[in-house]
Amino acid sequence: MERDVAEPARGRGRPRAWHDKSEQNTIKSLDRAMEVLERLSEMTKGATLSQLAGDLGQSPASVYRVLFTLEARGIVDFDGGPQTWHIGAGAFLIGSRFLRRTSLIERALPVLRALMEATGETANLGVQQAGQVLFLSQVETHATIRAFFPPGTVSPMHASGIGKALLAQRGAGQVARILDEHGLARFTEFTFVTRDALLADLAETRARGYAVDGEEKNIGMRCVAAPIFDMHGEAVAGISVSGPSSRIPIEAIPAFGAQVIAAALQVTQGIGGRGAG
Repeated sequence: MERDVAEPARGRGRPRAWHDKSEQNTIKSLDRAMEVLERLSEMTKGATLSQLAGDLGQSPASVYRVLFTLEARGIVDFDGGPQTWHIGAGAFLIGSRFLRRTSLIERALPVLRALMEATGETANLGVQQAGQVLFLSQVETHATIRAFFPPGTVSPMHASGIGKALLAQRGAGQVARILDEHGLARFTEFTFVTRDALLADLAETRARGYAVDGEEKNIGMRCVAAPIFDMHGEAVAGISVSGPSSRIPIEAIPAFGAQVIAAALQVTQGIGGRGAG
């Protein structure tokens, strides 16, 4: 006589009602803590307790409890001199583990190294994250003067080589939504601060296959970037070289563009991607 053998219970990653996004499934105190952490991460020079509380509309006492708890975990640090709070090493360690989830970083790294050696300039890898460019990886040039975008750095898309390379591959509706949310802040006299001017630049970017940041974020620095595509032909990342304008003169930009396009194609093929349809 056969007996039914029960299958071992599977470990559950989510309860049955995981799709329920109602407040009963939200830990409000944790949600508020994440707001504090996210806001602090946006403030490159740190922030005082009163600044954070004011920005978030939370009481100083509540924000302090969050910061004190995060400090104990090394996720934030406190500088007693200016009385400012900063993102700590613990946050970097947690964030850096994200990079292990995808083969993009792994596939791109040798290409970044080769691109840096071929051009003599810093090579970068970035993706679009919440309407901005998030830099994932970088191989720095050996030159003394160099561009520096450490992993985790964010930059506005309209004033970034990688940002414009990705925007050029987005639909008109997507571009409009990003610009509606983030605007067109002016950083230098060369920044595109009107939609017509930016859209014209994006059309030119699409036509030639690479984007140029011509001192639009920082005077004296240029960047040339091209998109990386996934298996669906969607632009999922960008690769670039950046450096001083003296080493990337205007007349040399097409040559840099060709090298960046070739590097982006290598990474696209490495992740099983294909060009835009």
